[in-house]
Amino acid sequence: MIRFVVINKYLCKQFFQVVMNTIFIFCCLAFIMNLFEEINFFKDLDNQVYIPLLLTSLKVPSLLHEMLPFIVLISGIWFFLKIRKNDEITAMKISGMSNFSVIIVPSVVAILLGIFFIGAVNPVTSVLSKKYEIIKSTHEKDKDYLAAITKNGIWIKEKNNEKNNIIRAEKLKSRSLINLTIYEFDKNSNFLKRIDAKSADISSYDWLLKNATIRDANSRILSQNIESINYKSIYDLKKLKTLYSNLDTISFWNIENEIELLEERGYSSIEMRTHLQRSLAFPFFLLAMLLLSGVFTLGTNIKENNWSYIFITIITCVLVYFFNDFSAALGKTERLTVEAAVWMPILIIFIFSAIGVIYANQK
Repeated sequence: MIRFVVINKYLCKQFFQVVMNTIFIFCCLAFIMNLFEEINFFKDLDNQVYIPLLLTSLKVPSLLHEMLPFIVLISGIWFFLKIRKNDEITAMKISGMSNFSVIIVPSVVAILLGIFFIGAVNPVTSVLSKKYEIIKSTHEKDKDYLAAITKNGIWIKEKNNEKNNIIRAEKLKSRSLINLTIYEFDKNSNFLKRIDAKSADISSYDWLLKNATIRDANSRILSQNIESINYKSIYDLKKLKTLYSNLDTISFWNIENEIELLEERGYSSIEMRTHLQRSLAFPFFLLAMLLLSGVFTLGTNIKENNWSYIFITIITCVLVYFFNDFSAALGKTERLTVEAAVWMPILIIFIFSAIGVIYANQK
């Protein structure tokens, strides 16, 4: 019994070290690649050198979160390959352990790692991503429009015919914005007039405002009870309904509140509910990828051929990525439920891996 505890502790320590090494390698690669992207973005702007470095530092943690399933896959192959080539797996089998027993310890580590990232790391990366968005938006050229959903309603900022307009609506219902107010400013941000309307049909870029009242800068009524007037916008229903902030800026612990807010404002919550299900499934996704790495190493007869494992890893990452992307597309188009779109790829990978692990355990 004590012998098994010592072996399991050794496996846990070795696998955790491999994961940390892999995370460090991916962190360096992500930092370099994103730094080039930020430098390219700021090449025509007169900014200090530290800004691309700062933005890259803020972006890398969220990139690592997205790449973690593939990090676990690579770490698993690296770890199992290591103990196999050092004949440690043979010594463990002599001591009475099976391949399944060897896989269990890293599997538990993968699940705990997934829970830790979702529960503790994700709130931190969401804050960093939000900071990244704020800093970068201040340096973007032609920042002429903006839309946001808050507890106070739907807010839209746009540049229209050399005027800076701010639009607020209570909610989106069917194809109309309800209880709409348009604040018009000139290009120097001087307040010009205000338009209030009971609703606005936004099925096209040419909005139709109904039951409108127009006031000047001093709140004097210029016209009221106007049955309908037109307003030219850069948003229509399709564009507005699909518009939302970067999901990386939403903490796991705030997702349900965001879903309620979206639905209250009349927005589609499919993407946010998908984000929630992906977060809940994340530890199991890591487990499935770890089991898959065990199948590729302990369940095969490939020996001393690192190129074979590199090829297998690359192909697997590509297939898993496109399989997830395809399933997510089915969910967004509502051909599958959100739950099925998220959990189906993980379940298929898990079933395939479980069958492979059973086969590897018999070797």
